[in-house]
Amino acid sequence: MSKLPALIQFPKIGSPMEGYLSIGQSNLQIPFDIKRVFWTYFTPDSVTRGRHTHYETEMVLIALSGIVIVKTEDIFGNKEEFVLKNPSEGLYIPPLTWHEMEYSHTAVQLVITNSEYDEKDYIRSYDEFKKLQK
Repeated sequence: MSKLPALIQFPKIGSPMEGYLSIGQSNLQIPFDIKRVFWTYFTPDSVTRGRHTHYETEMVLIALSGIVIVKTEDIFGNKEEFVLKNPSEGLYIPPLTWHEMEYSHTAVQLVITNSEYDEKDYIRSYDEFKKLQK
């Protein structure tokens, strides 16, 4: 897996008649050992979440429902925008990738990480992140 933000396609099993199932397993579709899972929901349309990066944490973001727009900036200064709206697709976010998310009000976002929560792993200042790029 690239150490740059990248879309992941999860297997989609089923049909319109019976519904679908998608699978994400550690070190297969998910490019790391899973340590933590959390989700966001009922986020108002006008709110931007994220606005941080991590020194070491890797993540996969999945829009289980609704739409999540993710803006990223990697340690090399490359900026991208991803629109997550299909639950059979995820976005890999490597360490040292600044990310911001905007949600449709109906969005439910699942986040899978390779680490347990540790406040010391966060960079919450964009200015501090920009200094690391130099």
